[in-house]
Amino acid sequence: MSSADRSAWHGAVRREWDGRALAGGVILGTVVLAAALAALQSPHGPAMHNVVATRFLAPGSTDVNGAFHLLGTDRLGRDVWSRLLYGARVSLAVGVLTMVLSLVLGVSIGVTAALSAPAVSSLLLGVTDFFLGLPRVVLLLLLAALWQPGLVQVVVVLGLTGWMPIARLVYAEARSQLGRPYVQGAFALGAGRWRVAWRHMVPHAAPPVLAAATLGIGSAITLEAGLSFLGLGVQPPAASWGPLISSGRDSVVSAPWVGLAPGVALVLVVVACTLLADALQERGLAA
Repeated sequence: MSSADRSAWHGAVRREWDGRALAGGVILGTVVLAAALAALQSPHGPAMHNVVATRFLAPGSTDVNGAFHLLGTDRLGRDVWSRLLYGARVSLAVGVLTMVLSLVLGVSIGVTAALSAPAVSSLLLGVTDFFLGLPRVVLLLLLAALWQPGLVQVVVVLGLTGWMPIARLVYAEARSQLGRPYVQGAFALGAGRWRVAWRHMVPHAAPPVLAAATLGIGSAITLEAGLSFLGLGVQPPAASWGPLISSGRDSVVSAPWVGLAPGVALVLVVVACTLLADALQERGLAA
């Protein structure tokens, strides 16, 4: 490939990256900002209800007290918009905290496996492959059923079942860096293995790892919603998108907005995470 063709390819990749990153960033930024300012945007608390007077009001309705409900109300008279905003806090927190735990475990195990003796490396990779071979949904249901459902339990369960792909990715990237001249030069200057790993190898592995982590946030939010939908995740009266979707399944015909609003929000966040992950991956390939 000539230098002109290479420059044109890099320019096309950069424009595509900018478009994906902008779209994903705008969607995620809007959701995060709305969740952070939920108290200012919501005229009602997430648990405030008046079953008789305000149940199943259509979107854009005003109740008998003169309060406006942008997305209507549910079967208990609770404002769907308010619960959607407060539920975004819980769902986003679960996604981010889950990926932080998965990153800590995955990066630590991947780097350790890459730099350790063959016996230790084989043991760590064997454990990683063993957990990778287990169906994650079945493992999630088992762990969630054994523990009392709650926010902390959901984060721990999702984090403990999501580190394996990151560990494999970090291991592969770290091993590919071991033969590079700058790594060999650092060793020749007397740098220790762990210093070389955290100062040189891990930063070079950052783009694909960040792409996997961004994609994992959307996956964690989806899995949390699924667990909560089944009653094994965040428990009422706490607002989370999973329970919100679950609360609308009995009124999917008479009041579809109850479950549709959190469902659309969930899809938008997952799409935004996918766009950002693709953009980060393309950026890493073009670098």
